[in-house]
Amino acid sequence: MGDGRAATLRAAAADAAGCVRCGLHVGRTQVVFGEGNPDAELALVGEAPGFHEDRAGTPFAGRARELLDRLLGGIGIPLDDVYLATVLKCRPPGNRDPLPEETAACEPYLYRQLEIVRPRVVATLGGFATALLSGRALGITRVHGQEQEVALGGRTVILYPLYHPAAALYTPTMLDVLERDIARLPALLAGEKASGDSTQVPYAASGVDGDPGPARRERGRQPVQLGLF
Repeated sequence: MGDGRAATLRAAAADAAGCVRCGLHVGRTQVVFGEGNPDAELALVGEAPGFHEDRAGTPFAGRARELLDRLLGGIGIPLDDVYLATVLKCRPPGNRDPLPEETAACEPYLYRQLEIVRPRVVATLGGFATALLSGRALGITRVHGQEQEVALGGRTVILYPLYHPAAALYTPTMLDVLERDIARLPALLAGEKASGDSTQVPYAASGVDGDPGPARRERGRQPVQLGLF
């Protein structure tokens, strides 16, 4: 089954590679379509490529990726077993927040990816992806760690909002919460209900609640020292 899905994903990526549906194609280095296990039971969805993703061509590059790798590895889920994607496939200029017309142009690619991969759980990283896929404009500080059933890619999946790992790099308390929330993923993948008692932590950042956005993630602040890098 994996070979068939992989081939279908490659075809979808080739289609997206030449996309000119919105103005973002003018400034991109490359389309950041997505990567990972085509048979993944877990998909991680973020907002948009930042500077490093645009250069590397992969979602969640740099220290945010290393943090995801450590946290998922700690619960026995190799990052290679996960499917990674972002709502937007091109980097917004100056890493600004996505515009509505850009989201509308790009989201069909994401829905197609989820339709092909057919994950059991879709973890949204940060407020932007969570609001889009849940259809509810609630801040990530209110909904993180609380799963819900949603229809995505023509089927029902478990949507599981998480803090964005890049935001957690700068906020020790948020990092603790992210680690606890991620620790509940095996239960969700096994079909068990999460308890919904995850601690709600305020995040003092402008823009999308709980997700600093690509611009704010790359302003050169010193991250929390995790012993990772």
